[in-house]
Amino acid sequence: MQEILQTTPVATIIFAFTVFTSAYGLYFNHDVNYQFSLHPYSINRGSRYYTVLTSGLVHGDLGHLLFNMLTFYFFAFKLEQFFVMAKGPMGHWLFAAMYIIALVLSDISTIIKHKNNIHYYSLGASGAISAILFSMILFMPNMKIGMLFIPIGIPAYIFGPLYLAYCVYSSRNQRDNVNHDAHFYGAVAGLLFTIILFPGILSAFLQQLLG
Repeated sequence: MQEILQTTPVATIIFAFTVFTSAYGLYFNHDVNYQFSLHPYSINRGSRYYTVLTSGLVHGDLGHLLFNMLTFYFFAFKLEQFFVMAKGPMGHWLFAAMYIIALVLSDISTIIKHKNNIHYYSLGASGAISAILFSMILFMPNMKIGMLFIPIGIPAYIFGPLYLAYCVYSSRNQRDNVNHDAHFYGAVAGLLFTIILFPGILSAFLQQLLG
């Protein structure tokens, strides 16, 4: 545990804090979920700006929490290590910055889209976690990504475009309560942040695919 805190302190803190606040909101105080959830209607009228950040600390149910935290566990710790290997100790802060920026940017389209819908709430860290996943895809395009009900891993460079296309399709044909816009824009934020921060990442990405 001490080694994990030393090598990936930011990922560890985010993981632990998100699990704690989500579990507290789900099982001990449901009002926390309401207070922390993104509410575009309120934001558009000058209040509850803080929910752009706090919405990433709560989840709608146990399955939602487990799915997000499993994805975080498999990719975030490794990604923070990549950032530190490339940027030194500053990598920890840059990883934290990407997570927070992606969390905010992933919600902007939702705020605009639902600004007049008083009944719409959104919660979960999916936007920021999508950013982590797509940043990792740039670093490791050949890694295999598993999905529920699919017994084989899908190469990351194939999974990425399919995931984005699915988000766009699902957003336009909304048939569930999932915020697909947050997934899409979080993924885009992760790609852009990584490309800006690591100018040679696209060349390395292509070399791995071709070599």
